[in-house]
Amino acid sequence: MPQIRPITDLRNTNEISEICHAKKEPVFITKNGYGDLVVMSVETYESMLEIAKTDAAILEAETEYGRNTP
Repeated sequence: MPQIRPITDLRNTNEISEICHAKKEPVFITKNGYGDLVVMSVETYESMLEIAKTDAAILEAETEYGRNTP
């Protein structure tokens, strides 16, 4: 379940950091009840980038395969 925190919780950076590292997922920050920011650990960010790159490569390969199939 995603962590959703008000922007005032950013005053306690250690707690937010611990949550990001423990849950290994982004923490959503709200301002006046609306989504404003997303905070995550570097490890989670790099993992998400790697997954996106892999997905893009698979899509490119599938598209290329489709062009070369009669």
